[in-house]
Amino acid sequence: MNQHHKFCYDTLQYISGVGFLNAPVKRSVVVSGHQTSVSLEEPFWQALSDLATAQKRSLNSLITEIDRGREGNLSSALRVYVLRSLQEPMS
Repeated sequence: MNQHHKFCYDTLQYISGVGFLNAPVKRSVVVSGHQTSVSLEEPFWQALSDLATAQKRSLNSLITEIDRGREGNLSSALRVYVLRSLQEPMS
């Protein structure tokens, strides 16, 4: 199982469990050098952390990149990023 397959499998396993029903968790992040807070459900935080690790970068760096290309609010953009990552063709 390659790293992308493992990420997708682990994330889908978590989302399919009761973890998906968690209330949003607010965390402080640094986006483009500015501290802000973002509210996301725990499975999305975990998925973003896993993606950042897989890309060998910090979570703040990944969130900054997503922020630069977003339309709408940051929380929604982060959720869409995670979902699109799960939809990428697996190689």
